Amino acid sequence: MLKTKEILDEKDKRLRQISKEVVFPLAKEDKDLIKKMITYLTDSQIEERAEKYDLRPGMGMAAVQLGVLKRYFVVVHEVEEGTFDTYVLINPKIVSNSEEKIYVDMGEGCLSVNREVEGIVPRYARVTVEAFDENGQKIRVRGREELAIAFQHELDHLDGILFTDHIDKNDPYAGENLYRAI
Repeated sequence: MLKTKEILDEKDKRLRQISKEVVFPLAKEDKDLIKKMITYLTDSQIEERAEKYDLRPGMGMAAVQLGVLKRYFVVVHEVEEGTFDTYVLINPKIVSNSEEKIYVDMGEGCLSVNREVEGIVPRYARVTVEAFDENGQKIRVRGREELAIAFQHELDHLDGILFTDHIDKNDPYAGENLYRAI
């Protein structure tokens, strides 16, 4: 089982590297890591399990956060209490996005950033992502609002970008009136 302490902290230089494209067929260690990521993210959103296993709650994780510089991430989105949609996106690319931008009212968080961060992170309200699934099949996924933010956040990880990079250092709430809070 994946432990919170195995997730790289923002100070780790590997998080700033650009991840490499994945070659298919997927290696066994990547398949195993994806399973561990799904389990961690699911358990971390179920309060009793999160407490029992000392997990920080999260809905997305990129391979680079575990020190694997490959272009894939997992998002486990709770659609209703105890019901989750799981997305495994390999070599993902945003192929379209809305003009409208939004931000998380309570502030964006990250399993690699172990501190409170004030400020807004403007994100597209809707995105369409093309990627491959674990079997190398091309897939197309649309995300709205919270899910769109998660996709953009994890894609940033693959390019060595943390959400904190999007926050204006001099005015953390700059442009707040230009975007919709969710």
